[in-house]
Amino acid sequence: MFTIEQIKTAHSKVKSGADFPNYIQEIIQLGVTSYEAFVADGHTDYFGKADYKTTSPAKYDFLAIAEKSNIEQFKGDLKSHQQGKTDYMTFCSDCAKSGVEKWIVCMEKMTCTYFDKAGNEMLEEIIPS
Repeated sequence: MFTIEQIKTAHSKVKSGADFPNYIQEIIQLGVTSYEAFVADGHTDYFGKADYKTTSPAKYDFLAIAEKSNIEQFKGDLKSHQQGKTDYMTFCSDCAKSGVEKWIVCMEKMTCTYFDKAGNEMLEEIIPS
């Protein structure tokens, strides 16, 4: 199965949201079937076949997640990130301000779904291949 080190190597090639589709293809090759990324500290739970799971350590200091979500603000920030205008840390800060608690990437459906603190779906996107 895959390791956090392998995923970190793949992720090191991501400079902006524009690089995200290539990153997804690379971790699919490693055997990742889905993952949950948590905005508060940047840790991620990665899942593989046969109930395999591994968790990355926190990536940064704690970010407070807004209690009230702002989907329109988030959509604008996401678009900027996908166009390569913001780095990952800026994107995570923007997510926290907009009330995004986490996102879940499903390789089978090729979706990335963003959730607020109450577990409500804020936005689901198809990942370009």
